[in-house]
Order: sequence, then C-alpha cells, then structure tokens
Amino acid sequence: MVGGEAAAAVEELVSGVRQATDFAEQFRSYSESEKQWKARMEFILRHLPDYRDPPDGGGRLDQLLSLSMVWANHLFLGCSYNKDLLDKVMEMADGIEVEDLPQFTTRSELMKKVNRISKCI
Repeated sequence: MVGGEAAAAVEELVSGVRQATDFAEQFRSYSESEKQWKARMEFILRHLPDYRDPPDGGGRLDQLLSLSMVWANHLFLGCSYNKDLLDKVMEMADGIEVEDLPQFTTRSELMKKVNRISKCI
C-alpha cells in the first residue's frame, strides 16, 4: 500500500511545516508588513534547525532572530551595518526572493552627486 504510506508522509511533512510556521509567528513584529514578515519568516525557518537553543539555554534562537532583523532592516529600511555582518546575513538569505524592494541612496552616493554638481557650477 504505497499510496497510503506516501499520503501519510506528505501529511507528516505538512504538519511539520505548519508547526514551524506557527512557532515562527510569535516573532512577528507588529510593525512588519505582510511582505516583510513573509521574507523574514522564510529567513527564520530556513535556519531554525541550526539555531535551536540547546537544553541549557544559550541564546542561539535570539541570535537567529537578531540576524533576521538585521537582514530585514537592511533590505526594507536601508539600514547599514558592519560589512562582515551584512555579508553573513546576505549569504544566509541567498535564494530568498523578495519583489519590489525599495531603492535607497546612501549618504556617500548623495555626496558624490553634490560634489559633481558643485564642480560644474
């Protein structure tokens, strides 16, 4: 009865995904849009197995949540962080597709434009 076993395996997989999603939902910030939360939840769920807190504590889950916020803040709000930290979170987020991201201009880019304009005057 291969079909029954396959159906049971699929149901178990779906149940596991549902439990992980329900677990992650508690970490949603009240200020996150649906798009921001979906992207950050994907980031969290992707790395949750590697960041589960050990029985004696340790704060691994807090570290993952912090990394997810760094990534989301950089992506959606244009926040900048230490290069090594940004490299780490961007690598962790590799493959997560987010559409219609806002475009930000950094202070350095603005200053370059100002300098070019002032040279022309």
